[in-house]
Amino acid sequence: MRQHLTAVEAAAKVGRAKVEGAELRSSSLTFIPGDVEHGDYDFDVGTAGSVTLVFQTILPGLLCRPGKSAFVLKGGTHNPLAPSYDFLEKTFLPILGRMGIHYEIKLDRYGFYPRGGGEIRGSIESPGKLVPHDLIDRGPVQSIRVRAAVADLARHIAEREIKVIKRKFRLSPRDTEILELPPAWGPGNVVWVEIQSACLTEVFTGFGQRGIRAEHVAHTAAKEADEYLSSGVSVGPHLADQLLIPLALAGGGSFLTSALTDHARTNIEVIQRFMKVRFGICETAPNQTLVTVQKSF
Repeated sequence: MRQHLTAVEAAAKVGRAKVEGAELRSSSLTFIPGDVEHGDYDFDVGTAGSVTLVFQTILPGLLCRPGKSAFVLKGGTHNPLAPSYDFLEKTFLPILGRMGIHYEIKLDRYGFYPRGGGEIRGSIESPGKLVPHDLIDRGPVQSIRVRAAVADLARHIAEREIKVIKRKFRLSPRDTEILELPPAWGPGNVVWVEIQSACLTEVFTGFGQRGIRAEHVAHTAAKEADEYLSSGVSVGPHLADQLLIPLALAGGGSFLTSALTDHARTNIEVIQRFMKVRFGICETAPNQTLVTVQKSF
């Protein structure tokens, strides 16, 4: 699909790769990487395909080499089945910051399906070697906030979503926010719950879709957030999947999460085939899984 092709093209440009089969609807791809080069990069998916997935495609290469890169990415910023921009900004990148990178990131424009047109920009500066990081105890929950955004849609959609989550977590009005975005950015709707603990902030997102009631969208995000709080783990299931590559690049680290998803288990198997690391998976309690990574020789 278009976002996959853009990700391949972006990785090829950053990694000076030779590629065969990089075309829409291709079922075979040959990718021969060269040397990663830092620089100024601008990639446009051309559809509402996820820019955060394109970003996470080029990120590992940029982390492996000392230097600084600037980037502009255009497409979808809030897509089902992909990390939202807010997850990138609030959850994922701050952890990488503790692992040694310096970064800046900014959302210039929201991009929803099917219009797209979103844009994020920023920079990544890497020392060339990440520091292993452990996320075992999330610490006390310091705050829970909920935000809902609408573009070219009625405000009451966001109000109904806020109401569901506010009631679920017994939030006060100061813990809620509604964003009415420019109509030209829509139509689109997203609601997200930010759970800030002592050691990290987790973000759980619900995406508005045609024919799906606002209450159901909010319930989906609230359910994921509630399951995370009830489990007592530090790392939610989506973050668990996305921490695997950074920890592998660091050659060490660990985190406590809930039951691993099939996606995370597949990711682990793929990483171990490409890198000299081994993952340990230990179920320490019902719905609690300790994941560790270490170098293998």
